[in-house]
Amino acid sequence: MSGSNGAVALAGSGLVGSNWAIVFARAGHSVRLWDHDPDQPKRARDNIADNARDLVEAGLLEAADPLIDLIDVAPDLETALDGVVHVQESIVEKAEVKADLFSRLDALAPDSATIASSSSAIPGSRFMEHLPGRGRCMIAHPANPPYLLPIVELVPTPWTTDEAVAAAREMFVATGQQPIHVKKEVPGFILSRIQIALINECISLVGRDVVSPDDVDKVMKYGLGLRWAFLGPLEVMDLNGPTGFASYVDHLRPTFEEVGDDLHTSDRWTEEAVAEIDNARRAHVPADDVTERQRWRDRRLMALLAHLKAAESDIGP
Repeated sequence: MSGSNGAVALAGSGLVGSNWAIVFARAGHSVRLWDHDPDQPKRARDNIADNARDLVEAGLLEAADPLIDLIDVAPDLETALDGVVHVQESIVEKAEVKADLFSRLDALAPDSATIASSSSAIPGSRFMEHLPGRGRCMIAHPANPPYLLPIVELVPTPWTTDEAVAAAREMFVATGQQPIHVKKEVPGFILSRIQIALINECISLVGRDVVSPDDVDKVMKYGLGLRWAFLGPLEVMDLNGPTGFASYVDHLRPTFEEVGDDLHTSDRWTEEAVAEIDNARRAHVPADDVTERQRWRDRRLMALLAHLKAAESDIGP
């Protein structure tokens, strides 16, 4: 890792920003961390070092130190943006705060750099319209943590150029990510939208006293999730039909329509359901242990990625 792929600036170095640092450094980019809180980038480097060592232990990274050495703390935003090829913003989910920062990013970053936001739900059109360089700006929304979950949603605004989207896609592919092109802005984009539909129904089922929180999680852990770890839901349907997707639809369309009519994914979350779920989770993991459980999750994801990497030739595209 020499940093020969060009410098990347990370504006915001909290949980998402620090995980982005691993993505870019692992691909050979030099990374500059900047944050409104001057102490946060230093804390981020410690977190990055821990995660890099876990990657080595999981067999997903050859050595931690070369990656860590590519990540520096910038003393100010001007220094962070000097000569970069890409800027990734990962600050608080507030449109007005992002708008202010993007004004600075657009003014200071090289004209050739792409500028992306990690926004998980706020469309770029709400905070990028005022920018002179809005044509090179877009959403690049990751799953969390992005260094383990490689999906990236590229969501252009009405003003983002096709050239900027293509450049961002090329760069993310080169880092080992899996970018998708969201053709138009929709609330929640794709990842969060699908997740929200699923989670809303899960909470609705608990709130209606149909099933317990633990049993909802079992459905995903021991049912849907096992297949969805390496198959998309549409491919699952395709493989469950005698001769593919069309035959699956022929057999089960009435069931899907009947259940669809009964679904309540737009139900508001009741306080009782939220409390029941939180109490069930705290019985398994006390609040003080959540951070360590997150580390456990990441290590389990590393083991799964290592398994999938080994089986890649069998799984196919």
